[in-house]
Amino acid sequence: MIITAQKLHDTLSRVLLAAGASERNADIVAEHLVASEQAGVATHGLRPMYVYFKDMASDQLRPAAGPAILEESPTSALITGNWGFGQVAAKFAMELAIEKAAAANIAIVSLVQLHHIGRVGYYSEMAAAAGMAAIVVGAGYCKSERRTAPYGGRGKVLDTNPISIGFPNPQEPDGRPVLLDYATTFKAQGALFLSKIRGEQLAPGFVIDSDGNPSTDPNVLDNGGAMLPFGTYKGFALMMVVEYLARIISGSDDHIDPNFGDDMFRHQGVTMIVIRADLFRSMESYADAALDMSQQVRAVPPAPGFDKVRMPGDPEADARIESESEGICIADDIWQLLADHAVTVGVDVNA
Repeated sequence: MIITAQKLHDTLSRVLLAAGASERNADIVAEHLVASEQAGVATHGLRPMYVYFKDMASDQLRPAAGPAILEESPTSALITGNWGFGQVAAKFAMELAIEKAAAANIAIVSLVQLHHIGRVGYYSEMAAAAGMAAIVVGAGYCKSERRTAPYGGRGKVLDTNPISIGFPNPQEPDGRPVLLDYATTFKAQGALFLSKIRGEQLAPGFVIDSDGNPSTDPNVLDNGGAMLPFGTYKGFALMMVVEYLARIISGSDDHIDPNFGDDMFRHQGVTMIVIRADLFRSMESYADAALDMSQQVRAVPPAPGFDKVRMPGDPEADARIESESEGICIADDIWQLLADHAVTVGVDVNA
């Protein structure tokens, strides 16, 4: 189905309010999910709503909770999400990191005790819009039910460990940032979920079976299989960097509560590092150099099978432009999944 961003936002807000979210939390989460759909990242749009409903129903996610600062310095902070929506706490954390970096040139903020934060690239985009470079990482997922094998292994030790790095590019005609945003597994776990519910085979290189052999079966994780890091040993090394930055440095294991977060998010840690883009040169000089680099990359002739060369962040920016003119396309099965959950809190999303 095709839906406008405003109508989708209003629908999601209604559903979240009915499920117990505060008005502010419902607005923040709905805005984030809509932005993910607009960016063409359907795995982090409506799809995770089924997890939110499951955890709200079991009281593992507190829909009206807000974040709080546990400790801070002029350049750092540790924030608790109080086991509420991750998007709410993470937005607060990035706003704080931007404020601190503006005053002190650089800031690092970590989060603990929070649910799913959504698309990590969203927070790097926030920083870029404020003239800041940012690194955002999340880890500690599924510590009690791990899903990803290390390079060269067949046992599971980590999870998807997403990373985003963003840079402002203010002289781009539409202000699009340079943006890296992906799971350090071959694909995000949400892609596995979508393949399962649609009965589709996976791309080679995504998973292995319990014996360590390559597989394309989307159900393989239910039978002892594992996801794989992207890029063999290089991707695995980056996955480990994310684990150390997000979980080990944040100390998220010291803040667990067995009553909240379920197995997926109980040990989750998130770390955001924000740096002024004009720290060592004027913003005008930085912007000139950033645009020049982008133009050099896009000017490279495309290889066979490609129509053009894109900068990191171009796919999301292009998808956003398309969605603004043509609306957001939601897969029928994902919309039905939302409808099925919404009716349990008395909301008809098709009304």
